[in-house]
Amino acid sequence: MASVEGTVPLKEPVKHNEKLIITASSLGTVFEWYDFYLYGLLTAIIAAKFLTGLNPTTSFIMALLVFAAGFIVRPFGALVFGAIGDIVGRRYTFIVTLLVMGLSTFLVGCLPTYESVGVAAPIMLVVLRMLQGLALGGEYGGAATYVAEHAPANKRGLYTSWIQITATAGLAMALLIVILVRSPVTGVGEDAFKDWGWRIPYLLSGLFLCIGLYLRLKLHESPVFQKMKDEGTSSKRPLREAFGEWQNVRIVLIAFFGAIAGQAVVWYTGQLYAMYFLEKMLKVDGLTANTLIIVALACATPFFLFFGWLSDKVGRKKIILTGCALAALTLFPAFKLLTVAANPALASALANAPVKVNANAAECSSQFDPVGGNKFDTTSCDIVKNALAKAAVNYENVAAPVGTIASVQIGGMTLTAPDPTKVTGEDKKAAIAAYTRDVTGDLAKVGYPAKADPDRINKPLVVAILFYLVLLVTMVYGPIAAMLVELFPSRIRYTSMSLPYHIGNGWLGGLLPAIGFAMVAANGDIYHGFWYPVIVAAATCVFGLFFLPETHKRSID
Repeated sequence: MASVEGTVPLKEPVKHNEKLIITASSLGTVFEWYDFYLYGLLTAIIAAKFLTGLNPTTSFIMALLVFAAGFIVRPFGALVFGAIGDIVGRRYTFIVTLLVMGLSTFLVGCLPTYESVGVAAPIMLVVLRMLQGLALGGEYGGAATYVAEHAPANKRGLYTSWIQITATAGLAMALLIVILVRSPVTGVGEDAFKDWGWRIPYLLSGLFLCIGLYLRLKLHESPVFQKMKDEGTSSKRPLREAFGEWQNVRIVLIAFFGAIAGQAVVWYTGQLYAMYFLEKMLKVDGLTANTLIIVALACATPFFLFFGWLSDKVGRKKIILTGCALAALTLFPAFKLLTVAANPALASALANAPVKVNANAAECSSQFDPVGGNKFDTTSCDIVKNALAKAAVNYENVAAPVGTIASVQIGGMTLTAPDPTKVTGEDKKAAIAAYTRDVTGDLAKVGYPAKADPDRINKPLVVAILFYLVLLVTMVYGPIAAMLVELFPSRIRYTSMSLPYHIGNGWLGGLLPAIGFAMVAANGDIYHGFWYPVIVAAATCVFGLFFLPETHKRSID
């Protein structure tokens, strides 16, 4: 199932082409990931520029959902470009995907804001994000397949791990450019960056597009595809062959549930969700959070190559499943330790002055309002939770009988919410505003900080924890491209591996930040969102242990 039987094995690839193949494939993919993840780094600014009129919690989650729009369409890009790649060729397809991605990103930097054109602004933003997602859906499978089909059999994991580096390298590149642009050293500074400077990283993608296209136009078609084309054995209907025959569908399902699902949630938790958690929950300023993450990424990135190399020696399955198992076991303690390291005042307040909401659960909404119509002022529970959501404070829910007016207990103090059935109009607005001020004041009295104190951040420990999280990413992600290439026959490889990969990483992974923060908004516990990656990673371990085959010694000719 992993190769086309009866063919003559290919010769070793020409050595002098190896650097060009890896460089052109990887660097182009780095630029695509840079384009794609740039939005993720600027979520708070995007929310302010394109999603005005919503409450802060909803605005942030909606901004994450716009971010996720690019992930949602990735599987469709995998189908379209995967089929083209199996019919027309690998090289041609990932030249087209680079062009679509680069132009879409450049145009985001040119978009008018909500203040200028109203609702047309977020609509145009979503359209461009979806074009980015379609392009990325075709990019990864093409680059991974292209490099693997050039690689010597005993170095396939090492060679394809260069493609695996590209996602993290693209994120690091985006981080570095955002840090440089928003730094006063460049003459832009934080205020100007939030006003107009955020466009600069997007506009730079035009330059990166030209570099990537120049390199990729110098490449030739992969030897495996060229051989199939010359012999007339390439697939004419890759979608039907890949997903219309149970033998191949079975492999797709095994790959998805036994490896990709866990890999996806570990990747997005260890890198993107960790960044959001630092900024949104632990209240570390954006520049400091970005700097700490980029240091951790720089330290951990070489391990993509290490685990790719190691998978050539000991196998792909062991490394991927070990990474998933460690994530399932350690994500909760790792992020709790991150709280202590990044915001010790918050950690102390959580331990010594826990916040409890006493309310009838039937009166409580999730604090997530996608259309911006809920003012959270019709029940006493919503008034309490909205006040806490604005302060981004962790709390515990305590059930109360029907008819109870909701209250919040902060340390030894109890504040009962206004009864919205007894106050109306301007009086209700004034009462809610006063209550919110009282809650904020009492939170400050018992030690809840408005933001993390930069002087108290244990930066070496924060970097060490972030390094560990990225190390888990390298374990699950480093060997997976080689495994996916080896699982599927060459005539439908591009299509077969792209769809499950992008369903996993586009849906399970890409939606993780939005789902995680929505879970926190609904529950009140800042750690509640980690149940999502923990459960998925654990399930992948169990399924993969029994059903996922080892592939590192298979032929892919």
